[in-house]
Amino acid sequence: MAEAVSDKIKNYKTAPFDARFPNTNQTRNCFQNYLDFHRCNKALSAKGQEVSPCEWYQKVYKSLCPMSWVSLRRNCRCL
Repeated sequence: MAEAVSDKIKNYKTAPFDARFPNTNQTRNCFQNYLDFHRCNKALSAKGQEVSPCEWYQKVYKSLCPMSWVSLRRNCRCL
């Protein structure tokens, strides 16, 4: 178990710098990547292409956004 945790910590990567959001407050960056993920998913699904390129946006928004926001948005999308 300890090995798995240490491996995860060693391989953990945060979201890269985005020049559109240079300030400390990353709320807009979080939301923009959330929107980009769903836009990408919708566009590639409509074309019948694989949606794996969209996973990058998902990793970034899950890295930047608090988990409470992620779960709240997921619940709102289901309605």
